[in-house]
Amino acid sequence: MTHSEISHYRMVSQKLYKTSSCLPQEIVKHFGAMQAQDYAMAKWAIGSRCDSSEKEIQEAIDSAKIIRTHILRPTWHFVSPDDIYWMLELSAPQVKRLFTTMAKQHGFDEKKFGQVNSAIEKLLAGNNHLTREEIMQELNIQKKAGDLSPVIVMMNAELDGLVCNGKMKGKQITYALLEERVPKPKIKLNKEEALVKLAQRYFESHGPATVLDFSWWSGFPPTICQKAVNAIELQLNQITIDNQQFWFKKGFSDEDNFRESVHFLPSFDEILISYKSREASFNTEHQSKVFTNNGIFKPIILENGKVIGIWKRTIKKDYVKIETEFFNEIEMDKKQVILEGIKYFETYLETKTVIE
Repeated sequence: MTHSEISHYRMVSQKLYKTSSCLPQEIVKHFGAMQAQDYAMAKWAIGSRCDSSEKEIQEAIDSAKIIRTHILRPTWHFVSPDDIYWMLELSAPQVKRLFTTMAKQHGFDEKKFGQVNSAIEKLLAGNNHLTREEIMQELNIQKKAGDLSPVIVMMNAELDGLVCNGKMKGKQITYALLEERVPKPKIKLNKEEALVKLAQRYFESHGPATVLDFSWWSGFPPTICQKAVNAIELQLNQITIDNQQFWFKKGFSDEDNFRESVHFLPSFDEILISYKSREASFNTEHQSKVFTNNGIFKPIILENGKVIGIWKRTIKKDYVKIETEFFNEIEMDKKQVILEGIKYFETYLETKTVIE
């Protein structure tokens, strides 16, 4: 394997070649956690790796086969109900430390959070799914410009394992009690066991990747991540390129790789967001077009594992408008072949797409 081939192997790990049929919840469990703050695009991150429509993926989320909550880094992720509790117990303490100062600035300490959580639990008990605005209204927390109290309150409740996403209410996202959606498991993992399990899941679904990549994705310090990798090194393959060790799952075969492919992938897709170093996937001269300095990732066009452009979609009444921007000039015939890749998105949405 060479450095330039890493992106091809990652395509296999991340199930972008669709070599086997998978349900939406199986895709999420394979990844461990999939970044999901852009809700519509996050569903497409799942859809681009299976043959399910957006409606089918939404049904999986509504029925708690997929959970959306704050976990790992302080952002939303999709996670399997089989993994939600051990992963929360592992990552919640470090994520909470990251917003402790902000919480205190808004008047929240452990005592205050305890009182608010008790009130939220009473509001949502009995499978009563409410939007954040409805919850804030009942808590008498008024929305003010620059006031992050609603965000802080609900993020803390998620990290405490009290709430997660509920069923959609029209086009609005709701919250529900986690234990009413996912029963607590009888067996618990200690921190070391959980971290090793997280590392195994990461390298099998994202490899080839480095310890620093795993550290970025998980939010844990490199020294702790290295210990986890040491514990599973016999269960993984590794290769050294330019004095860097890359770890990946065993069982890769060349026949699974290096095929011609085009993918229109969503913003914040795991193919980019889950690595600290992303040079394997795009030319660094185009970095500012792929993601901004403040961490906003654009939807990308991937050809043979390499980012060749960006795209955006605009929802219209009877169709979806697709606009593309390629980094380099492309011959018309090749461009038409590339744009055929958007047909998967059209099938997923079950509506017409118009390319402009």
